[in-house]
Amino acid sequence: MLTLAALTLTAQREPILVPEVSQSRIEVRQGFTGANLLLYGAVIDPQGTRRTTEYDIVVVLKGPTEPIRLREKARIAGIWMNAGSTDFRSAPAFFAVASSRPIEEIVDPRTAAIYELGTEFIQLSPSGQIEPEEQARYAAGLVEMRQRAGLYKEDPDGVRIKEGVLYQARIALPSNVITGPYTAETFAIADGRVLASATETITVAKTGLEGEVVNAAERWSLFYGLGAILLSLGMGVIAGRWFNRS
Repeated sequence: MLTLAALTLTAQREPILVPEVSQSRIEVRQGFTGANLLLYGAVIDPQGTRRTTEYDIVVVLKGPTEPIRLREKARIAGIWMNAGSTDFRSAPAFFAVASSRPIEEIVDPRTAAIYELGTEFIQLSPSGQIEPEEQARYAAGLVEMRQRAGLYKEDPDGVRIKEGVLYQARIALPSNVITGPYTAETFAIADGRVLASATETITVAKTGLEGEVVNAAERWSLFYGLGAILLSLGMGVIAGRWFNRS
């Protein structure tokens, strides 16, 4: 009983995160130009001994994971050629971090790596054996490529803490965002330690005609493939006859 009471008191000393998102479902329609996601909430200190302004807040939005093959090009005999490649079993299609201060001022690199608090700390799963230096090189290439596409980003001043309790962050999803499940992880950090965390789920889905096409392709893949082949053959026949008449 004493042990249980001690654990309860210990748990009550830690802050409690109450997160919310402005949209739990984002619909991608024809002409979709992107979306601005608002992530907000409150940090509650059960003991009331620490002000919320003493906490740092970090929000990590990521998903969905997908396998990817990266190829490295090198100039050989004056010609750019594929010099090597590696496969990752799971890489987030989108990854964004917003924080109340730069991550290096909040936690040490080890803690940042554990919680993936930054693009350089994304946990990739390589397929097969790969040297650490080579993996780091390919991972850096992936991050750079997706940063240029607006799919990986960091905002070291992206979280605002107001009234000593409330916080908010805005993360923009680009028009080329991948559909699927996303997670928004929020961390309350003080003195270099993660004291509380909470996760919200967000779904990005295609709707309208595009969504119906995607659903049809997934549900009836065989018939969809045959239909695409027949459509291509039909267009080829029509084009051939049109050119012959010309």
